[in-house]
Amino acid sequence: MMRAVRIHETGGPEVLRVDQIDVPVPGPDEVLIRVGAAGVNFTDVTARQGVYISRDSAPVLPATLGTEVAGVVSATGPGVPQELVGRRVVAFVHGGYADYALARRDLTAELPPGVDLAESTALPVQGVTAWQLLRDCARIAPGESVLVHTAAGGVGSLAVQLARRFGAGTVIATAGSAEKRKLALDLGADFAFDYTSEQWPRDVLDATGGRGVDIILDAVGGPVGEAGPGCLAPFGRLVVYGVTGKQLAQFAGSQLMRGNQSVIGYWLTGRLPAGPDAAAGHPIAGILRELVELTASGGLRPVLREAFPLERAADAHRAISDRRTVGKVVLTL
Repeated sequence: MMRAVRIHETGGPEVLRVDQIDVPVPGPDEVLIRVGAAGVNFTDVTARQGVYISRDSAPVLPATLGTEVAGVVSATGPGVPQELVGRRVVAFVHGGYADYALARRDLTAELPPGVDLAESTALPVQGVTAWQLLRDCARIAPGESVLVHTAAGGVGSLAVQLARRFGAGTVIATAGSAEKRKLALDLGADFAFDYTSEQWPRDVLDATGGRGVDIILDAVGGPVGEAGPGCLAPFGRLVVYGVTGKQLAQFAGSQLMRGNQSVIGYWLTGRLPAGPDAAAGHPIAGILRELVELTASGGLRPVLREAFPLERAADAHRAISDRRTVGKVVLTL
């Protein structure tokens, strides 16, 4: 038996409870991971609340939350080399808030010595998201300017660093507190503004000499998202990947026509391989390995400020909902 944080109904943080359930058995091309740290994401909060992008995303209840873990391989399924047992890994999973979790071998990356287990949980969901926002959606080119909203969060803190690594000419960050703006500057942003102030769009235009930015990464929505088109340079791209402000931004196509600008949507779940055969050679598997290598070499620094024991998963959810977190939030086991 093992511990697992499950929901039997959707609702507030109080619906998260620790159950005793059977340890899963790895199937073909799967590994069983003894979890050392489980990542907690905003999407876990919305899943607990019963809010989904599509009903296909809704889990069958009772359900164990968590989509990423780091730990040690304890067993392998058919088709997976036995020598992986005992290796430290980070992986995409279903049901990561538990003592053990199953992962596809192709969506698992080995961790070199020196890479911290807890910090590495920032790489599957938030790291891959930041990478794909910049590379696949915005198609960043050397010298382009990038605006990263909520730049002290899990995705934002990695996006600031990756934008710089991918050759951005100017990186502008926004965050809601002085502490978070300082962190963004420490991570490599050239400017950091307060997105809760009505002044931030003018600050962005001033920082770019009135031209605007080539790329905006927005997970806030609402008034912040609606101000985005006014900050875009000609041929600029606004990439939307969340609605943490709980209000959809409203756009008119006519706002984008004159500047040949684009609004692009991103949803990681829709990009993950849909079946066992689809995982082999999938781009996300390669991205995860590259992110691990970057972290091992010191080229990427996951930010971890909040760690909760498994039994306090509800407190982790409350911290994210209250926007009290910086960087990655994890459950430790």
